[in-house]
Order: sequence, then structure tokens, then C-alpha cells
Amino acid sequence: MHFSDLKIDDFDYVLPDERIAKYPLASRDQSKLLNYNNGEIAQYTFDKITDLLKPETQIVMNNTKVVQARLLFYKSEGTTPIEIFCLEPVGLEVQQAMAIKNEIVFYCLVGRAKKWKSGFLEIALNTHQLKAERLERRGQGYEIKFSWTGDLTFAEILEEAGHTPLPPYLNRKDEESDKVRYQTVYAKNNGSVAAPTAGLHFTDEILGQLIKNNHEILNATLHVGAGTFKPVSSEIVSDHEMHFEEIHISSDFISRLLAHKGSRTAVGTTSVRTLESLYWLGVKLINNSGDINLELGQWDAYDLPQDISAEESLTRLLNHMQGKDLFTKTQLMIGPGYSFRMIDTIVTNFHQPKSTLLLLVAAATKGKWNQLYDYALANNFRFLSYGDSSIIHI
Repeated sequence: MHFSDLKIDDFDYVLPDERIAKYPLASRDQSKLLNYNNGEIAQYTFDKITDLLKPETQIVMNNTKVVQARLLFYKSEGTTPIEIFCLEPVGLEVQQAMAIKNEIVFYCLVGRAKKWKSGFLEIALNTHQLKAERLERRGQGYEIKFSWTGDLTFAEILEEAGHTPLPPYLNRKDEESDKVRYQTVYAKNNGSVAAPTAGLHFTDEILGQLIKNNHEILNATLHVGAGTFKPVSSEIVSDHEMHFEEIHISSDFISRLLAHKGSRTAVGTTSVRTLESLYWLGVKLINNSGDINLELGQWDAYDLPQDISAEESLTRLLNHMQGKDLFTKTQLMIGPGYSFRMIDTIVTNFHQPKSTLLLLVAAATKGKWNQLYDYALANNFRFLSYGDSSIIHI
């Protein structure tokens, strides 16, 4: 049976609120690490991850940077603010949008939108002023035009005026410390509204040790959207619409993937989706000699030829790029029965019930995800974004 026909209730479990980590540990690398290997489970602290990888593993990390995407506009002093949550730019790639100056249009969610009757909302900053103008309604949100004074990029404006977009399940206000802790130590490219949380456990010391142990570290960029928190609300998986996310990688990145012949570990589900999407984009190119839209739809991977090697696929993609960077989007959905083409190990946190992230874990564990989660619940693991981690050997 194709996993799209599965019932999402089969991927449910009871997650008590007290097991959701509301804050990170004082030390990133002291979180618990569950090692799952061929049905065997063992428990470590995260600083031991260097001992759990195969020799000379290639490690792929998502270096996207979380932007301060929540803007609070007060109509008058002492009132409850109107919150604008910036999701994605209109007509631009994410990284282009972050470098824009003076004005930009973003698709946003608006909290207390009924209180915004008309006109501009404004935030007075230290030496600048930010205005928001509501344009048209689109789906559950609005297109908002932002304009600001001064010679600042939109990323700099968000950094000065915005708040950390903590996941809704943390059920608390953001604090100053979240600007640092809800960010990986290797974050570089502005654009995400949610952190690639498996990477939150890494420290500069662990990265240095990995390199010392002859592991190769590669950085890709997949900008994480708010859709990553969207639970599957439909009864059948196939009725859920997977969110699109934007990928940015270089031709050198593809070359280094091709040159490596050993084990490969993806840090986080976003890195998994990036690597697997790149494989299927190459297959898509091989399968179609004409002009095609080089993006990956939700079910494309299941309709394309299944017998093309990773080397063939990546070589075709590299030739297509002609030395240039690739900006594309993926909607790839991974679930039980999916055959991984690019990786043999995943580092990932513990995810929400009935989520697409849990479906991916089910694929990596050949349907035995509940063994990991039963163990984690029985052994006081902390769950979700600020919680503990696992390493899954596929």
C-alpha cells in the first residue's frame, strides 16, 4: 500500500505537555541522544555523537538563519498589539528579499486583523521607522507592504524590530536569549521562520572534533517555513498538502556529494529533504529532455523512474547548473516505504504527533518509529524544538 493511503491516526501518540521542552538546556551538547541502529536502542549525551558515526562520514547541515519574523504593532500605548508574522516574500526568492532596502511585499499571517481597519501601522525604531500597509487577502493571510527609512536591508530591519518566531506549542513569549538559542551556531543565510532544530545541539567544539575525526561537513540552505509545524489534519495522508520550502545550493556542493563514496549523515529533516530533493530533481531532468519546471512536487518522487543511481542523477543536475547556484523549491513528502537515495543516517529531534516530520521518521525506521518514541517517553527525554535528539541509522 502506498503510504499516501495510510491513516494519520496510525502516527499518533500521547505527548504530555510537561514533556515538551519550553527552554533549551544550559549547554547545547548535554541534551540526551538516542541511538537507533537496526532495532537496537542506546542512550548517550549529544557530545558523544562523534563516536556514533561511521568513519569518514559526510555530514550535511542546513545553514539557514532564523529571522526575527514576528512584528508587533501597537495602535496606542498599553493596548494589545497587532502581530504580523512574515512568512514569505511576494515575487522574490527568500535571500533576495532579505537583502532588499526601502520597501518589500511579504505574505503574512496577521493576529487581531479585525482591529486593523485601514491605513498604516508603524514601529518607531532607534533611528528608523517601519510602516506596514495591508494589501490584499490571500488564503489565511494577507499581502503586506513594508516600507522603512534608512539604508537598512529587510533582514536588518527584522533584526532590530522583530521577535523570535518560537513554535506555537511552546506557549510562551520569546525572550532575549531565544535570539541566540533558537539558532544553530553555524547559521549563515537569513530566511527561515523556524529553526532546523536538530542542529541546535551542535557546538563549535563538536564541529571541530568532527573535522578532527576526518568527517567532512557540508552546508546546504533550505529555508524553513511555518508549514513545518502544520499537523496533518486530514484523515488520510494523501489529503494533506505539503508545504513548499526554498533550497539554495552551489555547484561545488553537488560536486562534493559526487566525490564522496562513504557514509552520509543528514542533520535534521530539512537536510534530509534537501538531499533527497536534489536526487529527484536530477531524475526529473533525465526523465524529461525538454524545458521543465525544476521544482519538486509533493508526489513527484513516487511517479518518476526508480532505477536511476545517485551518481547519474547528481551528474545530470550538476551539468544543468553549469557552475551556477541552484535556487529551487521542494514539496517532497517522505513517509513509510520511501527508499532513501542519498543518506544512511539521520540526526533529528522528537516530533509532534500526526506530523509530516514523524512520517519521515517512520520511513527511516521502517515503520518502527513507536519503538523510539516509547523509549524516549519512558526515559524522560525532552520533546520538540528545544528538546533532545536521536540518531537513526537507516
